Amino acid sequence: MNHIISVEQAKTLDGLFKERVLASPQEVAYRYYDDVQESWCVHTWETMNAHIARWQAALIRESLIPGDRVAVMMRNRPEWVMFDQAALGLGLVVVPFYTEDRADNVAYMLADAGVKLLLLERSAHWHEVFGASCKVDSLQRVVLIEASGNPEAELVPEVQSIDDRRLKVLTDWLPADADATEHINDDPYSLATIIYTSGTTGRPKGVMLNHHNILSNAYGSLQAVQVNPDDLLLSFLPLSHTFERTVGYYLPMMCGATVAYARSIPQLQEDLQTVRPTILISVPRIYERIYAGVQTKLAEGSAFVRWLFNFAVDVGYSFFEYRQKRVHWRLVFLLWPLLDKLVAAKLINKLGGRLRHAMSGGAALSAEISRVFIGLGLPILQGYGMTESSPTVSVNRHDDNVPSSVGVPISGVEVKLGEDNALLIRGPNVMMGYWNNPQATEAVLSSDGWLNSGDIATIDAQGHITITGRLKDIIVLSTGEKVPPGDMEAAIMRDLIFDQALVIGEARPYLCALVVLNPENWSKFVREHNLDKDATYTGEKAHIEEILLERVTQQTREFPGYARIRKVIIISEPWSIENEMMTPTLKLKRARIMEQYKAEIEKMYEGH
Repeated sequence: MNHIISVEQAKTLDGLFKERVLASPQEVAYRYYDDVQESWCVHTWETMNAHIARWQAALIRESLIPGDRVAVMMRNRPEWVMFDQAALGLGLVVVPFYTEDRADNVAYMLADAGVKLLLLERSAHWHEVFGASCKVDSLQRVVLIEASGNPEAELVPEVQSIDDRRLKVLTDWLPADADATEHINDDPYSLATIIYTSGTTGRPKGVMLNHHNILSNAYGSLQAVQVNPDDLLLSFLPLSHTFERTVGYYLPMMCGATVAYARSIPQLQEDLQTVRPTILISVPRIYERIYAGVQTKLAEGSAFVRWLFNFAVDVGYSFFEYRQKRVHWRLVFLLWPLLDKLVAAKLINKLGGRLRHAMSGGAALSAEISRVFIGLGLPILQGYGMTESSPTVSVNRHDDNVPSSVGVPISGVEVKLGEDNALLIRGPNVMMGYWNNPQATEAVLSSDGWLNSGDIATIDAQGHITITGRLKDIIVLSTGEKVPPGDMEAAIMRDLIFDQALVIGEARPYLCALVVLNPENWSKFVREHNLDKDATYTGEKAHIEEILLERVTQQTREFPGYARIRKVIIISEPWSIENEMMTPTLKLKRARIMEQYKAEIEKMYEGH
């Protein structure tokens, strides 16, 4: 373990980078695909350090001071790290945004954090999304990476047409060279980043994490799952996602592993086979896509092929349980080498063929998908965390893997059950609080440091945590994003055509809504859209639901981009106490409604 840089040695996140450069300057830090050269290229730790010095020089010319906030809205690439490390080394606070987030949401976060400089990847982000409407008083500079690959290249028309003195293209902003990188902050407990997460009011809340929060979390994660300098991680979750940032960026830096940046999600399958990673860090959605592809091919195959596949999974999973010392040895295990060759190896090879660890976090992975992958020899380790805990709280280990659980706490983290069996968390990874929101901070963080996760859990005698539900019915999408349905439902019903609404999407790739229409306003709706006066709910269902979806979208614009509702189902019978869909206090019985309309819900998610 002497390859790991300790928390005390690093002190700060930029200090971690400094120590890594000193320890292994010529080792490969990052692999990335160069679109101009049409080939995979590399950066060593030493070359990254030289680039970061230039980024720091550019930031210094902006007259920024320690504590100022700077934001980044860019896909995963080495420049993300360059910007982050350059800013941290100057004592600046980095605020990451999702590249596909809505303009009004980003504008709110820019203003709330008082961001002074924003780094954008594409001109479209400013020209089409922000434009002249972005009136954030604090914002002094916007730097565009697009059109900066060739220093002699002229600006693309979209950039030329923007009349904004704040705007600069990267090649004009970065100096040609610079002195050594600076590390002016040595306070581990100073604010490092503000990461916005959706709040119960629909507006995002800024989670404040200091350097020690993240460093201690990366170190604790390394004690649970071993990562070596010769390991290679394929990075594709957004670096704006805390899971990817801590576990897929700072953790590899801590142990000297290499990170390769995937080109895109559509090209992920090809990149897996080209890069051949040894470690995969993902949310359930990626495993769901692979599983769906496998099931589609099986459906097209013969009955024997399906039988052989299912038999291999059954034997493989039972063999896994045996290695976990939970079942006795069985004679059928002697067939595993053959089944591995005929069935399992084909799947593993599609993932590059070298995976040692496959991590799943951010949301629950379904028991069936987990069983299939583990049964075919992919060592999936589920974990649990949240942005407010930097994020890792617990994870399964290879020698102690209970797939129905999210493992045991990592080193340094305490957990216990609070009121209503809410999972409480305490440790050096727990956030400083919410930016500009002391009321929200007090609601989840006790005076003695316990963070209320909002999740309902059980903890067994061995310390394994199992999440059994969510307080206030927070929906966790398969992408890992959390959405408060109650606020969205209230927003939908601001349109008087809707009497009732139920937003769904737990462990699904996107949100849908079940809606009950107001009878009077339904009649007006029919007239306004020239529909048949006697149209039934099924008669013109597709067209009606398309129009209603647009009205739902209008009412939910204030929510983050990932909280977009994609489909609507019309429910003909109102939910009431009489039909047992509501409690006596007029609260919807979510589980009962979803069970009642299970078939309709499954149809909405067909093919995903």
